[in-house]
Formats: sequence, C-alpha cells, structure tokens
Amino acid sequence: CCRSADSADRGEAQTFRGEPVAPHVLLIEDEPNIAEAIRFLLSRDGMRVSHVVEGTGGLHLMRQDRPDLVILDHMLPGMSGLEVLTALRADPRTRDLPVMMLTARGRDRDMAERAGADRFMTKPFANAEILAEVRAMLSRGREAE
Repeated sequence: CCRSADSADRGEAQTFRGEPVAPHVLLIEDEPNIAEAIRFLLSRDGMRVSHVVEGTGGLHLMRQDRPDLVILDHMLPGMSGLEVLTALRADPRTRDLPVMMLTARGRDRDMAERAGADRFMTKPFANAEILAEVRAMLSRGREAE
C-alpha cells in the first residue's frame, strides 16, 4: 500500500505514512516449544508474529488480520495443515499467500507441494535455516506486489 517501486527494488521495508511496517507472519503450530522458538526468532528479526495452535483458528485470524506469510504445521489437532492449505488456496482472498509447511515426516512433502505449499521444512530445523527461508519468502512476496 505504501511503498514506491524504487524502495521495493532496493529491498526496503514496507512503510505506512513514513513509518516502517513489520512483516506479519501467521504461525499455525501446536507444539509449544517449536512455536515459541519460531516466534522468538522471527520477532527478534523485526517481524510481527501471530500464533494459533489449530487450523480453524488460523483461517479465522487470516480473515481478520491478513498475514504476509503463513508458517503451517502439517499435523494439527482438528483440521490438518493440508486441509488448512487447501482452504487457503480455494479462497481468492488468500490464494496467493506464501505458505511454508512444517512437518516431522519428510514423506509428507509431496502431499504438501500438491496442495500448494510454497516451501517445505522438515523438523527439526536450524534457526538460521528457517530464518533465511522466511526472509526469502517475504522478499519474493514484496517483489510480486
């Protein structure tokens, strides 16, 4: 909404009325230790992180406060990560949201990619690895605006 094409080309932060706007990441993860680690890491890097523990809550929050990126666990209570991803891709308002899928099982990768995940990360992952992927996904999202 608020950057010139020049600032986007230089990779500068999005602004609103001249003030920087932190990228918003929605984390849908039910494991407290993983969620807290990701939230801490991304917040420390200047991102605004919203966290929910189940898929239905994540879909509801997306409609209220659209994120710039979704980090989505594959195995969630109630609605699975794949079901959430399918719902995201079916909705014109969220179809193009970048989604990183997390899972403890590498064999879930094909299903996640077929459902429309943009990136896939297997747990456990290094802090530097997830931070680099999130930064790259947010940069690509800003370039597409």
